Amino acid sequence: EVQLQASGGGEVQTGGSLTLSCAASGFIFDDYALGWFRQAPGEGREGISCISSGDGTTYYADSVKGRFTISSDNVKGTVYLQMNSLKPEDTAVYYCARDLACQGWGAGVDAWGQGTQVTVSS
Repeated sequence: EVQLQASGGGEVQTGGSLTLSCAASGFIFDDYALGWFRQAPGEGREGISCISSGDGTTYYADSVKGRFTISSDNVKGTVYLQMNSLKPEDTAVYYCARDLACQGWGAGVDAWGQGTQVTVSS
């Protein structure tokens, strides 16, 4: 059974940092790209970052580029999202997801983790 277990959300002040984790199981980690979406209240789901576990290719949305860093531990089967310089507009529920590749991130997502809430207070 494919499982994506997200964790690490919380509440921080503006300028703070958080690290999200997504532990994957039930499939060959290196065969897929894993990454993150977020959904703010009243907004659609935004694909913000992904990493292709096999070759390390990464993608960042403009909204997080330069502040967020995605990485993976292929031995642990876990993807991390280090979030720095957080802003109130980063407040959202963050979801990890699986796709075949980072190119066109989100077009072929076939598995989702549960969401984890990130709240950035001003």
